[in-house]
Amino acid sequence: MVAGETSGDLLAGLLLDGVHARMPQVQAAGIGGPQMAARGFDAWWHSEKLAVHGYSWELVRRLREILSIRKQLRQRLLVEKPAVFVGVDAPDFNLGLERDLRAAGIKTVHFVCPSIWAWRANRIDKIRAAADHVLCLFPFEPALLQQHGIEATYVGHPLAAVIPMEPDKAAARARLGLALDRKVLALLPGSRSAEVQYIAKPFFAAAALVRAQMPEVQVVVPVVPLHWQRMQQAVREAGVQEWVQLVQGQSHDVLAACDCTLIASGTATLEAALFKRPMVISYRMHPISWRLMRRKQLQPWVGLPNILCSDFVVPELLQDAATPEALAAASLDWLQAYDQQPSKIAELQARFSALHHTLFRDTSALAADAIQKLMCR
Repeated sequence: MVAGETSGDLLAGLLLDGVHARMPQVQAAGIGGPQMAARGFDAWWHSEKLAVHGYSWELVRRLREILSIRKQLRQRLLVEKPAVFVGVDAPDFNLGLERDLRAAGIKTVHFVCPSIWAWRANRIDKIRAAADHVLCLFPFEPALLQQHGIEATYVGHPLAAVIPMEPDKAAARARLGLALDRKVLALLPGSRSAEVQYIAKPFFAAAALVRAQMPEVQVVVPVVPLHWQRMQQAVREAGVQEWVQLVQGQSHDVLAACDCTLIASGTATLEAALFKRPMVISYRMHPISWRLMRRKQLQPWVGLPNILCSDFVVPELLQDAATPEALAAASLDWLQAYDQQPSKIAELQARFSALHHTLFRDTSALAADAIQKLMCR
């Protein structure tokens, strides 16, 4: 198995639960993180090795290391011949690896259909060459893949089973030490190094503007352990350390506890939607990376909640539009709506509840079943 960064590690950990329940004797190894390690995964490399920021200069600097890891992994797998290889997301790393392994007779599964419906539609040929089977998180994806001769199974989104339909805001606030009678703004600038670099600073500046309008607002930031010291430094540099609460991990508690989240585009936006929380989606990256990615965008939406609802149900402020002033104004709109426009909050929560029901499946069991069937061919 190969899983890159935090979201892939979470998905892979849930997948391993299903695999071990169905096939207790199976051993898993490759590239993974703490969630996978907790399930007995043998990590030859840590998933953070693959966590880079789009077409960033960080990727350019680290490309040699990443390609070396993939070469070493390919050579080892071609010798050891696993019963099946599962690439979890990370398509730029995994699809080429899967293609070579499949050509050598190793069965391959790709977990998380690349977003060919959102951007980079040319990947369909790469998927066809790489994967014996694709495990899809969203219900419309299998039919799209099958049109191109690719076997696929809709397994639902594992997060829909993990996150409760009715999150307990009061309990989450108690665990975090947050007051029940004050609004909470959650900042989730992302878990990659470059996201901390490009996104954290304007998020903190926006939070300061929100606090200027609503001094009672509590601001909380979940931080992955790897970036704890760096985020502490970013808070100090922004001059907001007196009222920004950093917590180690606990992103689900933070989303359950908040009234609104200012959040980087990615899997975390879907988590926020499943927690039924209003959000402002944002993203910033190196200008060259931004121009390259924009050219390949096929839909008007970037955030997963908007893509899945086919509508701008929450605002998106990207790149140059992601100024502290704009981010603060959009966040204040949601925070103030609880008192001034409660119907706006209720409508959003209803749409997110419907989305939650659509995505809720026994993902671990369905994915494990598809993998077992492939292994038994």
